[in-house]
Amino acid sequence: MLGLFGIILALAVLMWLAFRGWSILLVAPLAALVAAAVSSEPLLAHWTITFMEGAAGFFTRWFPMFLLGGLFGKLMDDSGSIKSIAKFLSERLGTQNTILSVVIASSVVTYGGVSVFVAFFVLVPMAQAMFHAADIPKRLLPATIGLGAFTFTMSVLPGSPSVNNAIPMPYFGTTTFAAPGLGIIASAIILAFGLWWLARAEAAARRAGEGYGGPLDTIAVIDEPTRMQASASGHFDPAEAHHGRHSSNLPPFLIAVLPLVVVITVNFMMSLIVFPRLSFPFLASEAWGGTSLGAVAGVWSVIIALAAANVALVVLNYARLPDLRESLDSGAASAGLPILMISSLVGFGAVVAALPAFTAVSEAVLNVGGGPLISLTIAMNALAALTGTASGGMAIALNALGDHYLQLAHQYGIDPALMHRVTTISAGTLDALPHNGTVLLLLSISGLTHRESYMDMVMTVIVSVIIALIAVLTLGSIFGSF
Repeated sequence: MLGLFGIILALAVLMWLAFRGWSILLVAPLAALVAAAVSSEPLLAHWTITFMEGAAGFFTRWFPMFLLGGLFGKLMDDSGSIKSIAKFLSERLGTQNTILSVVIASSVVTYGGVSVFVAFFVLVPMAQAMFHAADIPKRLLPATIGLGAFTFTMSVLPGSPSVNNAIPMPYFGTTTFAAPGLGIIASAIILAFGLWWLARAEAAARRAGEGYGGPLDTIAVIDEPTRMQASASGHFDPAEAHHGRHSSNLPPFLIAVLPLVVVITVNFMMSLIVFPRLSFPFLASEAWGGTSLGAVAGVWSVIIALAAANVALVVLNYARLPDLRESLDSGAASAGLPILMISSLVGFGAVVAALPAFTAVSEAVLNVGGGPLISLTIAMNALAALTGTASGGMAIALNALGDHYLQLAHQYGIDPALMHRVTTISAGTLDALPHNGTVLLLLSISGLTHRESYMDMVMTVIVSVIIALIAVLTLGSIFGSF
């Protein structure tokens, strides 16, 4: 009983201090030590062995993807490609379709592999100008960008190279294209519901005579607590967004969008065509961790896709990158803090999973009524909500229970691809509670508060995803994965 209290107390400490803006690098080991101390477990051993091995395992597996993703986001930004894409779409759709323009622009760049944090610094000023011209209340801006940037393109749409869509792959032997039919249906539901809500809110504002609400805004300066919270829930250090040198000569739209096409195309080819035809028996040896190609093919596919896209970016935009070395340095540095933050959360989860009381917790979670899919949904939602990060919540849960869920999938005849998609969608719901770093960063950059904008964000980035999750659970239970 005391051990269970220690786990609950540790989660409370983690959630409260993270909400207050304390760095996860400090909070995660502190919360782990609280749990170990209350359980009368050896503190130094858990910190230097259990915690560090858990954190190091996540770092080892995912650093290449964080690094290449950081480089890709920074090169897309400094080359002017993100701005070119956003400008092209906004001009084609016009001010009469402002909300749709912003949603589509946000979706295109983030589905192509650009970090939401990089996209924010381009999309927010563009959206502010468009909302001002169309006289749409600026309070709707975060909900609009959020719908396009961190809902279906983050964890629902098949093929998304985001870390959130990649984390389940090693545990279930899947790829980012897992359960494509269900992912497309869920994405359509999220997009339709979100656009309906925003159209409804815009119409209500016009009837009430509510306009933009003041002069055109400028981008707010990001303070250190917001940077810490954002880095723990994203995959790009916001401080690096202002480093490097931006191109004054925007690339044509087709050149700007081509690297995004490269990411998706190469990922598709490697995941579904190339690797399934290959065999690497040497991976089964102890020297390579006794793994299999199926366990690493998904991760390798995304890494190759991002590497190819980075090369394409440099080749296509070499003359537009004022200082390639500075852009590369900044992109590489952007990966450091986020992966250390999430690794620390995984280290915390490793300590909790090693405590004797966790056996009772895991049994309770795995034996939830309704079967493995419901159990998985509850576990992902709970940990994402507590940690304020979808990737951190997923990593903690799968590191502790991933093997058990895979066994349950085989036992119940559930396709691991369905488990993958339920995992990613579930983790992308309650992670967007008020203390989520992505929410805080978007509000901060927009110069808005929770009171002004958060309720509309709840509808577009939480309620819409919950509705889609229910649809996936229902369809998946009846028809299986497709």
